Amino acid sequence: MAEQPIIKLHDGNMMPQFGLGVWQATIDDARKAAIKALEVGYRSIDTAAIYKNEEGIGQALQETDVARDDIFVTTKLWNDDQLNAEKAMASSLKKLQLESVDLYLMHWPCPGKDNYVEAWKAMIELQKQGLTKSIGVCNFQEAHLKRLMDETGVSPVVNQIELHPMFQQRTLHSWNAMHQIQTESWSPLAQGGKGVFDQEVIKNLAKKYGKTPAQIVIRWHLDSGLVVIPKSVTPSRIQENFEVFDFRLEKPEISDIATLDIGNRLGPNPDELN
Repeated sequence: MAEQPIIKLHDGNMMPQFGLGVWQATIDDARKAAIKALEVGYRSIDTAAIYKNEEGIGQALQETDVARDDIFVTTKLWNDDQLNAEKAMASSLKKLQLESVDLYLMHWPCPGKDNYVEAWKAMIELQKQGLTKSIGVCNFQEAHLKRLMDETGVSPVVNQIELHPMFQQRTLHSWNAMHQIQTESWSPLAQGGKGVFDQEVIKNLAKKYGKTPAQIVIRWHLDSGLVVIPKSVTPSRIQENFEVFDFRLEKPEISDIATLDIGNRLGPNPDELN
């Protein structure tokens, strides 16, 4: 099995730098994808309450031969449950058939509702109760992060944000790094490579390394210090996405990919989603 890099989070816990995302997968597709991924060598799975497939991940965790302690499981607190985090966590754990998860993330700040600080305080309690090893957030901007830290004294270990070559969020990534918050990329392939895989720099690197454009982009995330969770339910793609540990991009090549950033956000703006 390929050697996967492990990230040490600021709370001392360890997290694989590479994992499987299951957004938009059905319960059965999520189950099959997770089983395949674990067979291939993945050791991190990222789901969420709103994906409505936690049951599938729970089934896969029961079926796999891989020990629970060797699998890093992430799920997320949905926006409508920000004032009911304890109940939401209980529901997620029941569906996952787990006593605890490795990482619990707040899915969006929803600043218009202004409940995210209260939700964060509840998540801190969930961590103290041992229901999650680590706590973090998704889609938080600098102002949201500052407020969490100022009002609770506890900073997220992870900020999972939309990040791909066409939308690199370098300023936020740098701010996260300065505050020991690990940046994790969602939609790392720009939702199927839209406008990315056909870029000359990506195609040329794929040819040079004998890899697919998707593998080049995944390697770019890894070499940029990002945690990356490409989503797939296709067995061959799950396998292909994992075959990125036998090469590294050179610094000038990472710089070349940096030129692709055009601020092309594909998902919602965190300042506006409520």
